[in-house]
Amino acid sequence: MLPLPTNLKDAIVYFSDQDVAIDFFRDIRWPSGVKCPTCGSKDVYYLKTQRRWKCKNVHPKQQFTVKVGTIFEDSPIGLDKWLPAVWLVTNCKNGISSYELARDLKVAQRTAWFMLHRVRHAMRVLSFEVPMTGEVEADETFIGGKVSNMHKSRKRKVQQFSQKGKKTTVLGLLEREKGEVRALVAPSHSKRHVAPNIYSNVALGSPLYTDRCLSYEDMGKDFAHQMVDHVSAYVDGRVHTNGLENFWSLLKRALKGTYVSVDPCHLFRYLDEQCFRFNKRRLSDAERFVIVLAQTIHRRLTYDELTGRLDTPLVQA
Repeated sequence: MLPLPTNLKDAIVYFSDQDVAIDFFRDIRWPSGVKCPTCGSKDVYYLKTQRRWKCKNVHPKQQFTVKVGTIFEDSPIGLDKWLPAVWLVTNCKNGISSYELARDLKVAQRTAWFMLHRVRHAMRVLSFEVPMTGEVEADETFIGGKVSNMHKSRKRKVQQFSQKGKKTTVLGLLEREKGEVRALVAPSHSKRHVAPNIYSNVALGSPLYTDRCLSYEDMGKDFAHQMVDHVSAYVDGRVHTNGLENFWSLLKRALKGTYVSVDPCHLFRYLDEQCFRFNKRRLSDAERFVIVLAQTIHRRLTYDELTGRLDTPLVQA
C-alpha cells in the first residue's frame, strides 16, 4: 500500500495526481489484488488510458473502475477531489459546510452537499453487535429552533419529524471505559422510546447513570441505576452525565456554528458524522481517513434516496 499523508496539506498535494489517488484507493479496496465486482475473478487487466479495468470473463459490465460499488459510484468527480473531501469531513472537529467545501473543491454547492452526505453515509455504523458494558451514561437533548418562529412551510416539515411540532429529540448513550457514544433520533423522550434504546444497547446489570427524567424510572430492576438531580447538583461522585453533556456541546457547536440549519429528516446523518469523530478521537487524522475509506465499499447513496424521491425511509428507525 502507498504511504499515507499525515496532514491536510500533504493530502491535497498527494491526491492531486488522479493516478496516485486511484492507486491509493485500489490498495484499500483490493489489498490482495484487483477483483471483478461482477464475477469476483482476478483475471483482469488495466486500461491505462481509460483508468479502468476489464475482466477477461465474458459477462455484462466487463469494464469497471475502482469507484464501482462504493459511495463514489456514478460520480463524475475524480478521486483527486473526493479523497481530500473525505479527509476534511473525517477530521474537521466541527464539520465543514457544503458552501465551504464547494469553494475549496471548485464544485457547485449542491454537488458539495451531496458529497458530504455520501461521506456521512460511509461514517455510519450500520449495527452494534456488542452491547455497552461498565459504567454507562444515558441522556437526551433537543435539536432545532422554536417552531413558533418558523415559516409555515418549514413548520409543517418539522412537525413531521417531531412530537407535536416541538424540537427534535436525540437520545444518547456513553460507555465511559471505551469513550464510545451512540446517538439516535427519536420521536420523543418518553419512556416508550427511551427504554427500548437502553435495553438494546446496554448489557443487563451494567451501572447506568442518568438525570431524574421520569423516562428512566424502573431502570433499577435490570441495571445498577443511579440518578443525579440537576436541580441541586450535576455531579454526585461517580453519578453524573457530564461525558454526554460534553458530546452534546460538540454536536450543537457543529450544528449551530457550521451547518446553521439542519433539516430534521437528515439529522441522523449529522449524528453519525459527529459520533464517528468522537469515537475515533484518539486516532490520528490518517487512521480515521483510512477507516472511512474502507467503509465506503459496498455502500451507495443515490440522490433520489437522499432527497426522499424513492420509497425509502429518511429517518433512522
